[in-house]
Amino acid sequence: MTGNSGKDGWRALVLALQYYFPALIVVVAIGIAIVYADHQKNRIHQENLRNRVTEDLGLIRARLEGGINANIQLVQGMVAVIETEPNITQERFSTLARRIFNTPHQLRNLAAAPNLVIRLAYPLSGNEQLIGFDYRGSEAQREAALLVRETGRIVVTGPVDLVQGGRGLIARYPVVIANGKAGRTFWGLIAAVIDIDKLYEYGGLNSDGLGIDVSIASKQRDGSLGKPFFGDAAIFEGSPVAMPINFGAESWEIAAAPKGGWNQPAPDLWVSRILMLLVGAMIVAPVAWIARLLSERQANIAALRQQEEELRAISHRLEIALEASRIGVWELDIGSGELHWDTRMQQLYGVETAGHYSYQTWRETLHPDDLVEAEQIFNRAIESGKDYVTEFRIVMRDGEVRHIRAFGTTYRDSRFRKKLVGVNWNVTADVRLQQELREAKLQAELQNLELEEARQHMEHNSLHDALTNLPNRRYLDQHLMRLDTAAATNSSATVLHIDLDRFKDINDTLGHGAGDAILRHVAAKLRENTRIEDFVARIGGDEFVVVCADSMTESEYGELARRLIDAVNTPITYAGHECRVGASIGIAMREKADVRAEQLLVNADIALYEAKRHGRNRVERFTDQLKSLTINTKKTADAILRSLEQNDFVAYFQPQFDAHTLEINGVEALARWQHPEDGILTPDRFLVIAESLNVVSQIDAAILEQALLQRIRWQANDLAIDRVSVNISAQRLFDESLLQRLEQLDIVPGSLSFELLESISFDDKGAAVTDSIERIKAHGIDIEIDDFGTGYASILSLLKLSPRRLKIDRQLTAPIIVSAAQRRLISSIVDIGRSLGIEIVAEGVETMHHAAILRDLGCQTLQGYALARPMDGNALIDFARGRSWMQHRPAETG
Repeated sequence: MTGNSGKDGWRALVLALQYYFPALIVVVAIGIAIVYADHQKNRIHQENLRNRVTEDLGLIRARLEGGINANIQLVQGMVAVIETEPNITQERFSTLARRIFNTPHQLRNLAAAPNLVIRLAYPLSGNEQLIGFDYRGSEAQREAALLVRETGRIVVTGPVDLVQGGRGLIARYPVVIANGKAGRTFWGLIAAVIDIDKLYEYGGLNSDGLGIDVSIASKQRDGSLGKPFFGDAAIFEGSPVAMPINFGAESWEIAAAPKGGWNQPAPDLWVSRILMLLVGAMIVAPVAWIARLLSERQANIAALRQQEEELRAISHRLEIALEASRIGVWELDIGSGELHWDTRMQQLYGVETAGHYSYQTWRETLHPDDLVEAEQIFNRAIESGKDYVTEFRIVMRDGEVRHIRAFGTTYRDSRFRKKLVGVNWNVTADVRLQQELREAKLQAELQNLELEEARQHMEHNSLHDALTNLPNRRYLDQHLMRLDTAAATNSSATVLHIDLDRFKDINDTLGHGAGDAILRHVAAKLRENTRIEDFVARIGGDEFVVVCADSMTESEYGELARRLIDAVNTPITYAGHECRVGASIGIAMREKADVRAEQLLVNADIALYEAKRHGRNRVERFTDQLKSLTINTKKTADAILRSLEQNDFVAYFQPQFDAHTLEINGVEALARWQHPEDGILTPDRFLVIAESLNVVSQIDAAILEQALLQRIRWQANDLAIDRVSVNISAQRLFDESLLQRLEQLDIVPGSLSFELLESISFDDKGAAVTDSIERIKAHGIDIEIDDFGTGYASILSLLKLSPRRLKIDRQLTAPIIVSAAQRRLISSIVDIGRSLGIEIVAEGVETMHHAAILRDLGCQTLQGYALARPMDGNALIDFARGRSWMQHRPAETG
């Protein structure tokens, strides 16, 4: 037998291998494809990885190089001042250095060394030991200092270890002063120390989210790299991405590799593997399934024999189960009425253990109340041939009542006789238990109903105002929370905050009874004039809120608000007195799901305050402008006052160009706010609030001083900028301190112009304007009318003021490319200027096409973004030297 079993096993194994062999071939092919795909995926990933490292490193390199050059340029202004003030004192030096340090920088200190001996330092505290230091006596410093004197150029060295601690770059600037006929003489040098750690932070090298490892090394003069001073030297040895950083006489090499190295697997490698495995599974599965079916066919033949033995065992277990469950089995011959009961049936009905039974025997045991229904159910089962399922009561000989559950089914025996076979079991205990449970449930439901009614009553009282029966503030909060929950499907909502006008007068004169009557009257009117689905609440005192769970148009919410005001204004009679109140309403609407409903209530309250501020009994809608006005005005005002103390208002300069030669013939100084958080801001962000604070004249004064200082720098750098224009506000125009300051200045006639906005009503202020302007002209200062064409200036006022220039507003110049009428208008303004001897400056030159048209129309000076944008003082010097705008010079026509 053992030998036969072994042979059968081998035959089954060989057969299985025959069926599964195609599936094995597919599995091998898929494995080969996965290996090839992995190779291609990793190659592409490496290329993408190197591109990302190049982008990240390029940004860091640009910020480092830009930061170093920006710090170098920042000190250029100090060099220009010392060249004009060679006998500068420590106090003057500290004042200028402090202004430099107030701008964004990475500087640690500044030192000035006339004749290569340090005499001035900033900050002086902590750097006192520098005073008297002779560069020529220091072996470490001598070479760089002498190189500055010999070449007359900036020399930057580092990074080096600093005497004060830490590491930094040292930039040394030559200072050369004019010496009459002797030409230009080397005065000395200025040394600026750049904090290398701050520079690293500015470049982003210390960022927690940096995804690359970086190393930096100095380039030697022979082109080789020194020992890296930042990062791991191993980065340079591992095929990194490398870029140069150039500044001064120095050159660095910066290299980077991705964190984790270059040999990182592609992140989605397993996705492609899984997809290929799924495709293989789709091919292998049908083949394997067919093989399985064939093998199972042989197994099923053997299983049939085993099932026959199991059926015998199941029949035996069923008999045991019936005995244990006390279920009786019966069989009725429908044709003869003969009934067969087994022993358990006899015990169940309490009859003799031996005897002949019939349908009548069963019928006689039935409870009289169940007799008719039981026979009907039995007859229907016989007639229809469906299963017999029922429950009835029987009466025992001793009077005991039992509940019987029956189940039966019809069949025909071998002689084709129709029979009904089934089972009965005693369910009296179950029925009584169910009855007790039903009674207990009924009692519990009655008690729960009473508790629910009490709870609802208490909840209603807690969520409603006792006087008006409207929802209270707590209910309103819950309603607003539900609106936030539903915002995902319906984000629209409108909140009306209503406050009664003159309500306190009624309370004070007629008493609280009259006030209560008014509140009930208002509540009724609000409910009458809103929809059923709208939420109306009294949130305290004489304040009410209406919440509409959908958006409304401007006309719809305006109509609703006016209707509510008219309804509230309806008078009532109390104790013989006619009582009437008004209402002010603030409205806020939600149009986006991310605005919380509670914030809508706050916004409506802000709008309500605005309505009361404008006279009560009116409607105001919450807008972004209103929010900015009420919430941000104070914050901005505080910041303006703080910035005036800290000299945060700086001058930006926009060049003006000769219309024909495109040479710079002037510069306009523009006010900018160096906000501590938002960066550089233009006047439209702060001028209105500054005017309300009455500090515009202080801003004008700061810009004027900076413009005069920059003009000295332009002269020191041999820039042919003959004129600077400064905007003067109405406050500054009538400020007596302006004239006092002008008397202290030695102004070259024509080098300074004051621009007056045309929005200053020259005609209305008459003699006062004329007198102030004449006093300004007496100091050699030109007058320009700014934004001409948008304000009040008349021909008569031009004759009175005799300005040197008119600046045509950008609103007039913008459409000239497409509008012949606009060109004729500007031509007329030019003719007026010529007839009055007034130069014409055209603003808003957005394209070189604008420049060509305005030149041909007769404008002498052009200003606009097509030629130059506003820039800081350092950028202007670089711009004027570079002369890049000349590349786009428009062709002459004629």
